[in-house]
Amino acid sequence: MRAAVLTEFGVPLTVREVPDVEAGGGEVVVEVLAACVLPYTQEVFSGKRNYPLEPPVVPGLGGIGRIVGVGPDATKTRVGDLVWCDSTVRSRDDALTPDIMLQGWSSRGEGGARLARYLHDGSFAELMRMPTENVHPLPASAADDPARWSALAVHAVPYGGLLAGGLEAGETLLVSGATGNFGSSAVAVGLAMGAGRVVTPGRNRAALDLLADRFGARVRPVELTGDEDTDRAAMRAAADGPIDVVLDLLPPQAPGTATRTAAMTVRERGRVVLMGGVGMLGGADLALPYPWLMRNSITVRGQWLHPRTANVGLIRLAGSGALDLGAERVERFGLDEVNDAIAHAAAHGGPFDRTVLTPADR
Repeated sequence: MRAAVLTEFGVPLTVREVPDVEAGGGEVVVEVLAACVLPYTQEVFSGKRNYPLEPPVVPGLGGIGRIVGVGPDATKTRVGDLVWCDSTVRSRDDALTPDIMLQGWSSRGEGGARLARYLHDGSFAELMRMPTENVHPLPASAADDPARWSALAVHAVPYGGLLAGGLEAGETLLVSGATGNFGSSAVAVGLAMGAGRVVTPGRNRAALDLLADRFGARVRPVELTGDEDTDRAAMRAAADGPIDVVLDLLPPQAPGTATRTAAMTVRERGRVVLMGGVGMLGGADLALPYPWLMRNSITVRGQWLHPRTANVGLIRLAGSGALDLGAERVERFGLDEVNDAIAHAAAHGGPFDRTVLTPADR
């Protein structure tokens, strides 16, 4: 089979023949039809983000595929099934605190690194081997445009955060980092889950206007000034009522003060979910006042990724049309164009921009 290989950090990927993969116990083999290329992919492959990938590796963060091989213990999965491949792999020998990795992308701790050495390769290839529990059946309509459905790789992140924050229908959500690729996804997913309104702070006026144009009056844009008191007051005014949930998806380049400004808009007994990259490149850490947290009974929760069951809910949202994938801008690239795809993704990382690799296309 053919695959795009990261031979070392800082050099372009090489497309070459690699050994075919086979399904063992608890595994399936998938023909990869579409894999989303994230805007920060170039930062990962250059080494700038210091992700614990171990070259040579076939990278790639999940995708849409068709089952071509199943292990002996599969009971429902069949050859020919169209599936969403969730790259979030968990160890099977600790139900309480499993080790976690993102197949072909990243991992957490030594246990996650051990998983990554076994399930080493991701979706930038014609075929991919995955745990059986990580493939999820898609509606028949997804076959019409697998590339569009590969955006589940982006939408799954904020969906996991909103589940962790217990977002309920009619509540007010504030998305910190709303004008980014993941943040704009959080706006769409939050509205699909029934948020009454979504406050969208940001500095990019054009991106704020795009969100308002797409979703209408339920979106409340706020153009930030950088002054904490001014911006916090503007966010609360835009909400026109209590803010129930704050979801932070700011990138590593953002200062901790931006996260704090947004977090402290939440109402008494409100919930704050942290999913961004603030602090990963150094700089001041997040400092939330102890008295404010305690006296207002604020819940602050970190959330990395999403539970396995979230995939089912997310597919239902997309399949029903509540989460509209049709409005997104999708640019497709063949496997031989993988380096062009990575450059395109870096230059087109705005709201609802999707860069997609289609390895099965010849």
